[in-house]
Amino acid sequence: MMKKLIILLIIVGSFFTINVYAKEAETLGDLRREYQNILNEQKEYNNKSEQAKNEIKNKQAAIAKAREELTIAEHEEEETLLAIEESNERIEQLKSESEKVLQYMQQMQSKNAYVEYVTGSTSMTELITRIEAIKQVSEYIQDTLDALEKEIKKNEELVIELKEKQKALDAKITNYEAAIAKLETQAEEYNEFALSLDEKVAAAKELVDVNVKICKETIGKTDDSVKLSDCSKMPINGGWLKPLKSGVVTSPQGYRTHPVTGKAYSFHDGIDIGISEGTPVYAAASGQVVAKVSRSSCGGNKLFINVNIAGVQYTTWYYHLLKFNVDVGDIVTTDTIIGYVGGYSTSSSHGGYDTCTTGAHLHFGVQKGYYLTNGGVKTSSVIVPPGFNNKVGYRFTSRTDFYRG
Repeated sequence: MMKKLIILLIIVGSFFTINVYAKEAETLGDLRREYQNILNEQKEYNNKSEQAKNEIKNKQAAIAKAREELTIAEHEEEETLLAIEESNERIEQLKSESEKVLQYMQQMQSKNAYVEYVTGSTSMTELITRIEAIKQVSEYIQDTLDALEKEIKKNEELVIELKEKQKALDAKITNYEAAIAKLETQAEEYNEFALSLDEKVAAAKELVDVNVKICKETIGKTDDSVKLSDCSKMPINGGWLKPLKSGVVTSPQGYRTHPVTGKAYSFHDGIDIGISEGTPVYAAASGQVVAKVSRSSCGGNKLFINVNIAGVQYTTWYYHLLKFNVDVGDIVTTDTIIGYVGGYSTSSSHGGYDTCTTGAHLHFGVQKGYYLTNGGVKTSSVIVPPGFNNKVGYRFTSRTDFYRG
């Protein structure tokens, strides 16, 4: 029902499928292989990203060329319209001259001036010349009028052609811009808190390194066959506590319109709990810190803790932290202060780096399954944090204030 959560990345152009493992990682070898798969994904991403960048560059060049052609077409249209206007003025001028010639000829004919003019010739040659002169003036005016009218018709057809050309160029530019926008669209657009590929690579590498160190210290072995359960005993909890001593739900878990960007149907993978910046944040259940992401552009400082509740495995996450108070690999209890509430001074609107917050609050999320040891957090496994009413305005005043709806 819900799309993948925190699987990766910002991909431009062609999207590729991320491998998701159904089998829970049980050994150091499983962790190493998953880390290698993420590195392979990163390599594939870099190749596709470079291809997309080149495609964007080519389309941007095509847009520039189309705009240049559009400018030329607009200039040609202006010149054509000016030529039409000049031709119309010339036609009016010739019509006026023609009327004057016709009026003159009529006057001559009414007064026999034409006959006198013609018969006043002293020779046959002069007679022919005078008759031909009158004929040529009349024909010149008519021929010029015909030529100008043809030129006007030609120019009017050219204007229509140029307008169609402009329309086609505008459409081409629009299509190119849409293609670029599509190439730059995030693949995980429905999940506003998706980790970038670099963040996931760093988290997976740190998880491998930490577990190798723990296994070396506890059992003295670090080969691929070493079971993770032999190195670190995950505490089992009987239930949940709230991560804060008090607070109020300001945004529920699920699909929503993003409060900062206004984007509809973005997936909110946890609940937002309003509380003062600097307030201590506790682990909602005892477990192991498996990932930290510092200064993410959406979510700020993020912390992930694996927990076991009555034999069921969960991942919990805490976003918009002002600062961390634990490290990857640490075993924490419900009394451990894992960090402090941020979201105000860390927000981009107040000079910080986090674009997905405008005020102090804790973003708290839960999913079934362990993060980074079963293919990553999956949106389909995200649940409403136990003990919370998933509604704006739900208020609690203690960590044991468990809502039962």
